[in-house]
Amino acid sequence: MLATRTLLSKKTLGVLSRQPACFVHHGDYGNWGNTNVAVVFSGCGWWDGTDVHEGVYTMYHLSRNGARFQMFAPNQQQMHVMDHMKKQPASGENRNMMMESARFSHGQGKMQMQDLSMLDANSFDAVIFPGGHGIIKNLSSFMKDGKDCKLQNDVERVLKDFHRSRKPIGLSSMAPVLACRVLPSIEVTMGYERDENTRWGNWPHTNMVQTVKNMGARHNVREPYEAYVDEKNKVVSTPSFMWDTDYHYHYIFDGIGNMVKHVMRMSTK
Repeated sequence: MLATRTLLSKKTLGVLSRQPACFVHHGDYGNWGNTNVAVVFSGCGWWDGTDVHEGVYTMYHLSRNGARFQMFAPNQQQMHVMDHMKKQPASGENRNMMMESARFSHGQGKMQMQDLSMLDANSFDAVIFPGGHGIIKNLSSFMKDGKDCKLQNDVERVLKDFHRSRKPIGLSSMAPVLACRVLPSIEVTMGYERDENTRWGNWPHTNMVQTVKNMGARHNVREPYEAYVDEKNKVVSTPSFMWDTDYHYHYIFDGIGNMVKHVMRMSTK
């Protein structure tokens, strides 16, 4: 018995030694390197751009599930710069969305931040928009205009092109606002529809749920660690930091993981 186990162990090690390092870490939908996903950023930071956790968790789960991804952001000025300590606008500062979003990049060439105007839906299998206040301040005029908001031109083009091409769209926290504005009759989740404050966290942005309903979307209640899948429209959403929590970030991590897995699943259909 011991000799048999030793032989099997040697055979297993032999197989693994001939595989790339990523072999051991394939995710559930790891058709390794054959799924190409565009990730759209809106700056860097929850209060004036893309939330750092949501952006990083998205890229982590894409990597874990065997996807290649490329990062994009509009090459335009953001609405304003927020002091994240005081949670108020910083006076006299102007920043470019693409330059701020480049803080997420960790490489050269294709791994550098790209201008959103260059994103071609024909070159990608899916697109994901991580959340943050940049969704409603920089990628749209939602902060000012509510349900009648206008989307940044390339954001609207990208959403419509992927939807028309029947390619999946992933959305976290506030990002469903974008899709609900320009895609008819889709179904999304932004978490709870009422603020139910508990010792675990609360839901301070429930007014946005009513707004997406007024846009014509159907809203589905989900927990922060869940994702909702609109199979018909290939739209996947997760509440993420629509739920405000001090410590339980692993729920956000898991929710984005579920969103990414469904985006990957639908991108192979």
